[in-house]
Amino acid sequence: MTTTISHAEDLNLHHIVKQQYDRAVPFADDLDGWRGIAQWLFEPDRIIEVTMPVRLDDGYVHIFRGYRVLHSTVRGPGKGGIRFHPEAGADEVKALATWMSWKCALVDVPFGGAKGGVVCDPHALSNGEKERITRRFTTALGDTIGPFTDIPAPDLYTDSQTMAWIYDTYTMMHPGQATLPVVTGKPVELGGVAARSGATAQGVFYVTEHFLQIGGIPGLEKLDGANVVVQGFGNAGRHAARIFRQAGANVIGVSDSKGGTVDLSGLDVTAIEHHKDEAGTVSTYPDGETVEPGAILEVPCDILVPAALENQITTANAERIDARLIVEAANGPITPEADIVLSQRGIKVLPDILANAGGVVVSYFEWAQNIENQRWEDNDVLEKLRRRMRRATEVVVTKRAGMLDGLDSYRSRWGRAVGHEQPIQLPDLRTAAQTVAIGRCRDAALQRGVWP
Repeated sequence: MTTTISHAEDLNLHHIVKQQYDRAVPFADDLDGWRGIAQWLFEPDRIIEVTMPVRLDDGYVHIFRGYRVLHSTVRGPGKGGIRFHPEAGADEVKALATWMSWKCALVDVPFGGAKGGVVCDPHALSNGEKERITRRFTTALGDTIGPFTDIPAPDLYTDSQTMAWIYDTYTMMHPGQATLPVVTGKPVELGGVAARSGATAQGVFYVTEHFLQIGGIPGLEKLDGANVVVQGFGNAGRHAARIFRQAGANVIGVSDSKGGTVDLSGLDVTAIEHHKDEAGTVSTYPDGETVEPGAILEVPCDILVPAALENQITTANAERIDARLIVEAANGPITPEADIVLSQRGIKVLPDILANAGGVVVSYFEWAQNIENQRWEDNDVLEKLRRRMRRATEVVVTKRAGMLDGLDSYRSRWGRAVGHEQPIQLPDLRTAAQTVAIGRCRDAALQRGVWP
């Protein structure tokens, strides 16, 4: 069965998050008082918008706009990255902060969600200009960030060097205080964790591997020999392609913003990495067939890993996706309406708040080490990550099975709660993951209470 949706999709990320949230709410246990708490848990705790004058290399003062959203603190201080992007905006940052709340709850780390963004084109900035923007943004945020209030991390077009500048600026503003845990994703020399740069991709691998092992895709029990396509060759995508190849998967396609390369017999990922470093794109790799950026999503494969930006799979292309499993290394790559199309076509999706949570898990490990002034061995970090990601995968799969078994009961209870019959979408893995995460936030909120 297929679904044709004729109206234009709403691609506003914050609206998308709300649609996903509304699909999960009917499956929350113990609905007494839930409607009021549901609104509380969705709304951000704090939204900050700052205007920043920064002198650039041309000698002129340019104005930049920055955002920081703290979505929830019911389970702990805020945690989330800072991105530099020309299209960063309030709704995008609110959406990403909300996803971070569910992500932290799902993998059971004691944080709430937060996110930050600066509207700029990082490709047009020198290293010195990036540093000045970063330090100005940190200064503007002031005490709204801190080791026990809101802890930033790298995100799109920011990295360990960016985090080092944030740490140094914040430390200069707070002399004599222990400030090392104010930010994660730092260089190893400044208390960072070596495994952090590849943690998101490593988590994607652990989740995918375990999902296959427990029978998530009948007939595909292991990664060895599976055909994999990776969309996006930034931090997450590049590491994912390498890790999946090392596990025996056949990486047949990769892409970046300029295009992609495909070889159905398998690509040499190491050679592609070298080519990317030298040419600046994978699309000109000589030993593969060049394809347009969006076409990589439609290459027939066993496992598709969207590791680029949001809203990549929509109703415009969902019918043409030819994969058995989609693993979201990026945040929000599939729209809610495309989710319905994929589900009806039998394509399973390991959702972003599960699949790419490895980054925040290892960020938590870094924060914990900084708090205790300790250093863990890299092997210990990876083993702790593996156990946590496998456990979260099992929780989601078990939750979905229970939701399917109790669908009639959920439908009846929700109808009574809202006072009228309301359709409930057949729960997929995303809805199951959201339900687990929202339930944990709800439990914390109820136990803490509302004061005053």
